[in-house]
Amino acid sequence: MDLELKSKVVLVTGGAKGIGAAIVRASAAEGAIPVFLDHDAEAGKQLHSALESAGFQSEFISGEITAPETCRKTVDHVLERFSRLDALVNNVGANDNVSLEHGTPEKFVASLELNLIHYYAMAHYALPALKKTRGSIVNISSKTAVTGQGGTSGYVAAKAAILGLTREWAAELLPAGIRVNAVVPAEVMTPLYRQWVSGFPNPEEKLARIISKIPLGKRMTKPEEIADMVLFLISERASHITGQHVYVDAGYTHLDRALT
Repeated sequence: MDLELKSKVVLVTGGAKGIGAAIVRASAAEGAIPVFLDHDAEAGKQLHSALESAGFQSEFISGEITAPETCRKTVDHVLERFSRLDALVNNVGANDNVSLEHGTPEKFVASLELNLIHYYAMAHYALPALKKTRGSIVNISSKTAVTGQGGTSGYVAAKAAILGLTREWAAELLPAGIRVNAVVPAEVMTPLYRQWVSGFPNPEEKLARIISKIPLGKRMTKPEEIADMVLFLISERASHITGQHVYVDAGYTHLDRALT
């Protein structure tokens, strides 16, 4: 299926590793021009170099997304370099375990800055350019937004807010023809996920227990499977889809656990 993304400029936050990197690689493979922002300069440069060697066009920007000024400068750079922006993929986030009992109000606010505030900042600064192209926004959320997890109030609050903002922006941007959707992963093996699992006394046993509860296929979702959905949603093939929360999770969030 031709997603008609050739030469479209796609801005991806947190695009150097994990789900973000999968989205960047898939965008390039479809002929789009991924521009990705990440604080990991080394990983970003490596991905950019790999894409360039494979004959794909891309752009890497190194920066800390928690600073609103970085968001503004990133959008400015995209427009100076390519004169257009067709899609924004808000992806940056980390499960930072800021709990109700053992966290602090200050840590909770910091968690929102890490996981939520930049979603608004990027969309705000990208909006004028997206209006010109009648582009689209995809926000990456998490199944914890609807299931909870325990011990991670900041992350869950941010991911739930992202689902709310997706619906709010979809409503607000109807007159501009800008579609806004969210993709909701559950268990995806990324560097951050592997780091989280490694913190348990017996990581392999913990991982096996998690996988045993995944309904479809008893396996983790691949980052590439998240990327495929994101690319579909930003493409014209999804031209009548907006305000949706799309679960790419093997049924993990909604199917009866008795099935496992």
